Amino acid sequence: MTDLANTQGLRGRLKERGGRGDRSPLGTWFWDTDRVLLLLTFALIAVGLLSVAAASPATAMRYSGEQLKFPPLYYFWRQVMWVGVSLPVLIGVSMLPVNVARRAAVMGAAAFGFMLVLVLIPGVGVEVNGAKRWLGVGFSQFQPSEFLKPCFIVTIAWLLSLRTKEEGLPLTAITCAMTATVGALLMMQPDFGQTMVFGIVWMTLLIIAGTPTKTLAAFIAMAPLGVGAAYMFYGTARTRIDAFLFRDPNEAEGAHFQTDAAHRTLTSGGWTGTGPGAGTSKFGLPEAHTDYIFSVIGEEFGLIACMVIAVLFLAIVVRVFVKMLDEQDSFKLLAASGLATQFGLQALISMAVNTGLAPSKGMTLPFISYGGSSMIALSIGMGLLLTFTRRNPFLLRSPYVARWGSAS
Repeated sequence: MTDLANTQGLRGRLKERGGRGDRSPLGTWFWDTDRVLLLLTFALIAVGLLSVAAASPATAMRYSGEQLKFPPLYYFWRQVMWVGVSLPVLIGVSMLPVNVARRAAVMGAAAFGFMLVLVLIPGVGVEVNGAKRWLGVGFSQFQPSEFLKPCFIVTIAWLLSLRTKEEGLPLTAITCAMTATVGALLMMQPDFGQTMVFGIVWMTLLIIAGTPTKTLAAFIAMAPLGVGAAYMFYGTARTRIDAFLFRDPNEAEGAHFQTDAAHRTLTSGGWTGTGPGAGTSKFGLPEAHTDYIFSVIGEEFGLIACMVIAVLFLAIVVRVFVKMLDEQDSFKLLAASGLATQFGLQALISMAVNTGLAPSKGMTLPFISYGGSSMIALSIGMGLLLTFTRRNPFLLRSPYVARWGSAS
């Protein structure tokens, strides 16, 4: 009888540990996080690994030269490594208490903003393909603007949420100055695409925060001036916009070559694709593993697969905004909405370029394109998003890291 009771007690404890009653750090995280959002993210990462495997031979051949120094799956195995690094980052960030995540993001925004200045210093920033956007760390490089995005969004969300506590602060003007400063630093690299992402997300947060209509109208009216200034003083943007709007069908090679090659590759596989590894048009793509990976997916897995991927991105954004409809905490509302907007906007720009609906712009497809900086930064952003979409009030008392105290 004693053995039977002990066995039943052990089974009960194991059941409780694996069920909703499990209050261990991992159990608390699993039951209180948005598992649908997490599952959609894992699905994108899995699709990304498969896509990089498809694009890797074309990229390896392009960068190997006559010596063929890279094996066909070189970029795939490197991406596997980056995923292995990024997943613990994503889960670790998603386990942070809300107040700790906010403070870490504010400090991160300051640190990566400073690095954005370092990029522009001669001898410090690393220039690639005519753009100085990277910092070198040992044998590798990383792009500070990628890490700045989630931290900056959370910081802006925190500042705008202070309206309910500090009505006299000029918070709109402060966030405007911060966004303009970041935009100026990005344009000096130059990086027009990232500047647009920062600006659009900031405008979205102003709208959600309830900024007066007159103020919003003034900022919206200034947007064409910014685009016009970029067209006048940013040669790469002018060339790509001209090529997009006034393309010459008789020109075999030109500024619109990349988008034409991407569109041709995207549609060459039809609805069902040529099959994994059977694509040939991808070998004519520049940056098949990063900027134009969506076209590789279209060629080898078909347009149906492309539509499924687009639905996955849309599902993540819609999921977040629906959850935020009844959110009472203004900071969590703004932070989650801003992060979801940045995620969806980046995916939209990347897919629009690949389909020929937008001028050529180096923008990776979240969780699918190859890249260490991009993968880790996106994991930080998604981890923060999972933090701000949790629903358990118990988590505000910091169940994971008790020494940080209660949430403010």
